[in-house]
Amino acid sequence: MGKKNKDGKKGKSGKKKDHGDYTLADLSLALTQAARSMRTVLTRNLTASGLYAGQDGVILALAESDGLPAGTLAQKLGVKAPTMTRTIGRMEAQGFVERRPDAGDARLTKVYLTEAGRNSVTEITSSAAACDELATRGFSEKDIRSLVRLLKAIDGNLQAGDHSEDDGEF
Repeated sequence: MGKKNKDGKKGKSGKKKDHGDYTLADLSLALTQAARSMRTVLTRNLTASGLYAGQDGVILALAESDGLPAGTLAQKLGVKAPTMTRTIGRMEAQGFVERRPDAGDARLTKVYLTEAGRNSVTEITSSAAACDELATRGFSEKDIRSLVRLLKAIDGNLQAGDHSEDDGEF
C-alpha cells in the first residue's frame, strides 16, 4: 500500500507522472534532444572501435549492399555528397573502406568494406542494441512498438513535407 502525504492522499515515491504536461510545442525540442542523446551514447559506445559519428551508418549500408557509389551512400544516409566524400576519405585512411573502379564502368568509383569494416559490423550492432536498451529502459514491448511506429510516421510526414509543399509561397 502506498504512503500517504501530508494531505492524506496517496503519492508516488518522488516520481512525477506527467502524461498531460506536454503539448505539441514541446515536440521539436524533445525529439531533437532525444536524438542528440542517442547519438552521443552510440558514439561513446563506438569510440573503442575507432569509429566516429556517422561512420556506423556507412558501414551498415555497405554491409547490406557492398560496392556503392559515394552519391548513392549519401542519398541513402541523407547527407550531402561532399560530406560523404570526406567521410569515405577518413574511413579509407582508418582502413574500414576502400574505393575501387567499377568493373563495368571505370569512370565510376564504388566504395567497399575492407575486412576491418566487415569485422566492425558486429560491434556496431551490439553498440546500437545497448543504446536502444538504455533508451527504452522501463518501456514495455508495446510502448517500444508504438514509439517506433510514431517516429517512423513523423519521419514520413517530414520527408513528404519537404517535397509536397513546394508551391513557392511562404
